[in-house]
Amino acid sequence: MLSSIRPLVNTTPGKAYGVLTRGLHHQFGGAAATKQLFSTSSGRHKDNAGVLLQDKDNGFGFARSNPRPPKPRSKGVTEIRGPYYSVMGKRYLADVLETMGTHVDGLKFAGGSFSLFEEKPLRELIELAHSYDVYVSTGGWAEHLLTHPDVESVFDKYLRKCKDLGFDVIEISSGFLSIPADDWLRMIDKVHSYGLKAKPELGIQFGAGGDTAAGELEAIGTSDPGKLVNMGKKFLDAGVERLMIESEGITENVKSWRTDVVSKIMKELPPERVMFEAAEPKVYNWYIREFGVDVNVFVDHSQIVQLSCLRHGIWGMADTFGKVVSYRPSS
Repeated sequence: MLSSIRPLVNTTPGKAYGVLTRGLHHQFGGAAATKQLFSTSSGRHKDNAGVLLQDKDNGFGFARSNPRPPKPRSKGVTEIRGPYYSVMGKRYLADVLETMGTHVDGLKFAGGSFSLFEEKPLRELIELAHSYDVYVSTGGWAEHLLTHPDVESVFDKYLRKCKDLGFDVIEISSGFLSIPADDWLRMIDKVHSYGLKAKPELGIQFGAGGDTAAGELEAIGTSDPGKLVNMGKKFLDAGVERLMIESEGITENVKSWRTDVVSKIMKELPPERVMFEAAEPKVYNWYIREFGVDVNVFVDHSQIVQLSCLRHGIWGMADTFGKVVSYRPSS
């Protein structure tokens, strides 16, 4: 993805930082069969690129499963939350991606979590994600920057640094702020001018995004879903690749889910260009049950295995077990 990224290898004797071994027998058996970890080339995965579930010769190909297109995917995209509710370093992320990287499309640093890192470990996380063909997104920290006096200068510095660090996507949300649509469009244009992708986050609940109690949100009230759809159309026309739909007010911190809002979004916006935040298993279970395996969802990294089992149709809940199927004739 980023041609300027170079492997970060610590050659200090006795340390193996930045080096990926092919198993414990390589680590402890004296073999030198190691490969550099932080590389943008996907070549290191090619000799073991087949998902065991789909490997008909040596794996579990005898069992039915829904086939998934290779990355980069335009639908059925899964973005996972990185460090926010829990700490995530390169060893933690390596565990996630070494085991489930095939099923992960994007990694998001929620809120302004990335600003708390020292630069070196942050770069290592971003480069590690890229080595698994995973794009990296900021959270909605632009909302914080909009409160600064010299907002234009601050936003430029923010984008410049994000570009330098290797971020691919800049999320722009307004859950806590009221901002005119034209100003939002100007921010999108500014993001695109830096060669980054803008990802607006839209919702119907003002005050969303900060784990606000349901009672407080209910007292604030919600906006018309038609406003969300109209804004979404403007953003897509402005070149936005994919919209993020905030869960609060729809499926999170509400007494009853606003499935009517989801239906309106899926009816009036291109489904492949919309991603839904799914805060808990019963939510993404419902999305896949209602809209199939190609629905785009954002989940916590701890949920990637359960979600992938559901997409493949090999496991599920009472209402989805054995019922999630697809029809993809081979070419």
